[in-house]
Amino acid sequence: MGDYSKALEFYEKALKIYEKALPPNHPVLATSYNNIGLVYNNIGDYSKALEFYEKAHKIKEKVLPPNHPDLATSYNNIGLVYDNMGDYSKALEFYEKALKIDEKALRPNHPLLATS
Repeated sequence: MGDYSKALEFYEKALKIYEKALPPNHPVLATSYNNIGLVYNNIGDYSKALEFYEKAHKIKEKVLPPNHPDLATSYNNIGLVYDNMGDYSKALEFYEKALKIDEKALRPNHPLLATS
């Protein structure tokens, strides 16, 4: 558990394949960028985490409807990085964006609303 360098190595190999094989706004690329962002966040490289989370988010904005729950997840991930960096006002901004989408997209008793 926790072999982040190995995870990063394989995620980056997969990303290279996806970037060659898929159009630039393909949802699989967003997932790949998100996975790499997660690893960077877990190892404390927050600037790299933001870079990859933002790449994922840009794709999601282009291919998903404006109130899709995956956009909320994306905002939440970016907020988490700012939270980890100690930039709480910026984190709150992204958490609120996530909550706004979740409130529209999910039923009132959905478990994700409790974590938004």
